[in-house]
Amino acid sequence: MSEQVRTVSVGGQLIGGERLALIAGPCVLEDPAMAHDAAARLRDLTAQLQVPFIFKASFDKANRTSVTSYRGPGLERGLETLAGIKAAVGVPVVSDVHETHQVRPAAAVLDMLQIPAFLCRQTDLLVAAGETGLPLNLKKGQFLAPDDMRHCVEKVRSTGNESITLCERGSTFGYHNLVVDMRGLVIMRSLGYPVVFDVTHSVQLPGGGEGRSGGERRFAAPLARAAVAVGVDAIFAEVHPDPDHALCDGPNMLPLAEVAPLLRTLLEVRSACRT
Repeated sequence: MSEQVRTVSVGGQLIGGERLALIAGPCVLEDPAMAHDAAARLRDLTAQLQVPFIFKASFDKANRTSVTSYRGPGLERGLETLAGIKAAVGVPVVSDVHETHQVRPAAAVLDMLQIPAFLCRQTDLLVAAGETGLPLNLKKGQFLAPDDMRHCVEKVRSTGNESITLCERGSTFGYHNLVVDMRGLVIMRSLGYPVVFDVTHSVQLPGGGEGRSGGERRFAAPLARAAVAVGVDAIFAEVHPDPDHALCDGPNMLPLAEVAPLLRTLLEVRSACRT
């Protein structure tokens, strides 16, 4: 993709520059020690490969399938953990905000705010997030055409905030299934903002697992390679040291040990496609 796009700086890490960036971490905060370790391992890997890195973990997952599903430690404890990771590991951090009352306390800790896909049209949430001045990662709704993301962008821009990235996470295709239309990556990037490809949510099977979402992580790497070949600016991946025993989104999360070989392959694909 040859379109001119803005660059977005997240805690000093650049998205939309010459380097492919990585946004990664566990789906939701579970054990703080595990989150710290994952952040440190990802920091060391990305530093070695010269990849801009932002650590992601949710303090609350408000859109779980079941009312009994684990949602996370909540706003106060979750932000405390993320602040600790930011200080101790030395990486910028991003997490989801679901309601306007979460925006201000989250912005006091986070380097980037993420708008969940189901909420990408929520005007009050987008405006409140935009008014913080922080970079925003806007996830495209599963129900939304890629060119309709321009309306989400305009809601944020109305606050004077231009630090926006657009994230593809698959489109609804029948029941319990998502597909990725690679044309959408090109369309969204033509709006002038960096595009992030969400590798792991794109292989999710929403609500397809007996009261929880299923997933097919075997397709994550092939889709990631395709998206990088198309020309995305960053890869988003939820990773876990033991996904099969994770408390959220385990079936579609990548094992932490698989991130290094995948990232090296993606950098080779990017280099080959840019020569």
